Amino acid sequence: MRKIHVIGIGAGDPDHLTLQAVKALRSTDVFFVLDKGEVKSDLTRLRRDMLEAHIPEGTYRVVEARDPERDRGAGGAAYSPAVGDWRSARAGIYERLIAEELGEDESGAFLVWGDPALYDSTLGILEEVLARGAVAFEYEVVPGISSVSALVARHRTGLNRVARPVQITTGRRLTEGFPEGVDDVVVMLDAHQTFRRYAEEDVHIYWGAYIGTPDEILVSGPLAEAGPRIERLRAEARERKGWIMDTYLLRRNPEDA
Repeated sequence: MRKIHVIGIGAGDPDHLTLQAVKALRSTDVFFVLDKGEVKSDLTRLRRDMLEAHIPEGTYRVVEARDPERDRGAGGAAYSPAVGDWRSARAGIYERLIAEELGEDESGAFLVWGDPALYDSTLGILEEVLARGAVAFEYEVVPGISSVSALVARHRTGLNRVARPVQITTGRRLTEGFPEGVDDVVVMLDAHQTFRRYAEEDVHIYWGAYIGTPDEILVSGPLAEAGPRIERLRAEARERKGWIMDTYLLRRNPEDA
């Protein structure tokens, strides 16, 4: 039976790899990497650097495939169907890679940024592949350090306050307002800098981009003051690299213990 490792590799710092992740890397024969194009080629390079740092040369293979394009312009009711189409296209690629590139007695791995259980599609896609029935395999999940954990660690703060809840959401959902009964909100996948909606409120922001990489940028402070700086730094970074991955924590009524 083929075996698949789904390995969380952290937010970008090679030191984010856990001992469990390193053991899984060393027991893998084939690593599957989806190429996102020249603009994001440094993401592929970071993965290869991690492999070279922890696995003896010549003991594994890397197989690359082009990541399918997603309709980034789809919004409203079209958003979920567009994501579903993209995931199905990925499932077709995963199915082919596992069937054609992995021997019956070999183990393969997908290296997942952050943690495979947090805003990542790999587990759902593998379940879709299994449901199709064309290729059989078993898989295990190795947790990783998420950008959320790395963000608050770099800012030397916690996700929540004493006896208070914290919620992780997306920029798309933040447009609807703060979640009811929650004053500490982590926002991911926000391409439109939705935090600007709350600039007039008593809100503190902890923001980070490219967390854990040499390009890391961190800003924190009252949103009214930090927001314009984040907008400027974000625009400059996106222009320079062609892409950006950022995450932030909004803390409403920061002095209210």
